[in-house]
Amino acid sequence: MTLLGYARVSTDLQDPSLQLDALEDAGVEHTWTERVSGRRDDRPELAELLAYARRGDVLVVWRLDRLGRSVQHLVRLLAELEERGIEFRSLTEALDTTTPGGRLVFHVFAAVAEFTADLTRARTRAGLAAARRRGRRGGRPTVMTPARAAAADELLARPTAQVADVARALGVSRATIYRYLERERHAVSQ
Repeated sequence: MTLLGYARVSTDLQDPSLQLDALEDAGVEHTWTERVSGRRDDRPELAELLAYARRGDVLVVWRLDRLGRSVQHLVRLLAELEERGIEFRSLTEALDTTTPGGRLVFHVFAAVAEFTADLTRARTRAGLAAARRRGRRGGRPTVMTPARAAAADELLARPTAQVADVARALGVSRATIYRYLERERHAVSQ
C-alpha cells in the first residue's frame, strides 16, 4: 500500500505548504502538486497521479475540496478509484475508504450527490415546462426573421428554386432553410 498525495492551490500566488506538510505528516510517499483552479477539467498533475496509481494504493488529500469541483465530481472520481481498487483518504474530513465507516460515508456522499442531481433535473424540467406554458421557448433565437421567412417563401415558390441559392440570397445556411421548411411542414400538418 503506497500513500499518494495530491495538493492543489488555485493560483500561483497561493502557497501549498500547509497541504504538503499535512500530507508528509500523514506518511505520503509521493505528492503531485497542482496550481490550477478546481473548476478546470484539465488538471495534468491529477491525471498523472491517477495514471501512476495502482490497485492497493491510497490517494490522500488534505481536504476534499482540493480534489473535486462538486459533490457529483467527487463521487464520480471516488467511484473510479473504487473500481480500480484504489483507496481514498481526506485528512481534514477524516474520510478513509480503507475502513468500513469511511466506505459508508462515501456511499452516503454518493446518495446525496445522486439526490442533488435528481432535484436539479426536476427543477430544470419544471422551469422549462412553466416557460413553455407562458409561450417561451429556450435555445438560440432563429435567424429566420419574419422578413427572411417571407423572402424564403417567395424564392422557394419558384420552380427552379434550389435550397443552396435561397440560403445564399438570404445570408443563412442551408441547414437553416431546411429547418425552416421542416417547421413550416410541421405547422401545416397540425
